[in-house]
Amino acid sequence: MEGRLDGDVVRVGGDARQRYYDSSGYGRPTGEGVALAPVEAAHLLFRGDLDAVDGMGFRKFLSVEDRLVVRFLVYKDFRERGFYLSPVREGWIDADDLAHDDSTAADHDRSTDGPRADLVVYPQGKGPWDDEIAYRVRIVGERESIRTSSLGRCVLAVVDEESEITYLDTTRPAIDGSTTDDLPTNVAGDLLADRAILWNPPDELYEAAFYGQRLAGRGAEGGPLQLSLVETAFLLGEGTIDLGVDLAAVVERGRRVEGERFDRRLAVYTALREAGLVPKTGFKFGADFRTYADVESVDSLGHSERLVRALPADHAFAPRELSLDVRLAGGVHKRMTFALTTPTGEIDWLAVERLTP
Repeated sequence: MEGRLDGDVVRVGGDARQRYYDSSGYGRPTGEGVALAPVEAAHLLFRGDLDAVDGMGFRKFLSVEDRLVVRFLVYKDFRERGFYLSPVREGWIDADDLAHDDSTAADHDRSTDGPRADLVVYPQGKGPWDDEIAYRVRIVGERESIRTSSLGRCVLAVVDEESEITYLDTTRPAIDGSTTDDLPTNVAGDLLADRAILWNPPDELYEAAFYGQRLAGRGAEGGPLQLSLVETAFLLGEGTIDLGVDLAAVVERGRRVEGERFDRRLAVYTALREAGLVPKTGFKFGADFRTYADVESVDSLGHSERLVRALPADHAFAPRELSLDVRLAGGVHKRMTFALTTPTGEIDWLAVERLTP
């Protein structure tokens, strides 16, 4: 069978509906024929189930769109895994199917041209005639950038230069824990360079709430407690400590040390504490924080569950950056989470992890 290009679809007549749509979920019916998206036509040409499109075979047809080859690689991979899938095109996917998923709203990156979702993938054994969607897939090459606003509740398929595909599941999680603080007040200390020291702190500040580190070392019983600048600013704002300086002075010192990043980290730290989590430095993992959801005592502390990076809300990821973060987090059995922070301190949470469809 042969198809013909008609604008941005490929039309195939005859018994194409029965051959392609009814049996395998390709395209959309047009009477007895079907309309195929270019990526579907490319896959049928590749398989030999379609002979030509306007006389073009598979090799020549791949050049009709700039990004067709990247989309084809992902489309082919899902088909080989046993999934039916459909390109996201106006009029092809019911708006109700996508309305609850803002990752598929029309939006354009500085480096990619198209909707946030390129494909919808149906559960195995299901197809476009059913009302279930397993994945909403956004496709990028490894050298493209992706705005944070276009991620969440979708799967990012990254095609590298050797045509290997990495799937990253992106969600907008709820951030919460069960750690509660019963903080003391007016604990005296000194502000020294980029940290503070509390010389005679109540034991519960460290042992139960896990603020700071013992000056004598992690295994020390009692003694002075050193706080990071972000912990210092938070506890000053809570009235827990008294350093002889006000909160504005500590924030200004933080800005001198690390610029505007300090404001973001303080906003994220505060949000995590208010949500019942305990944030500690994530420096060893290349993150801003690691978090513990349920802290009753430092003596019985489990492993942290998340790595958190505080980023501007309009941050644009390079796929390599995402891959590095997610790979490292997975390697230490943690979930990579990004705190997308506006200049006014509002935060959206984005979690990203590897996915095998």
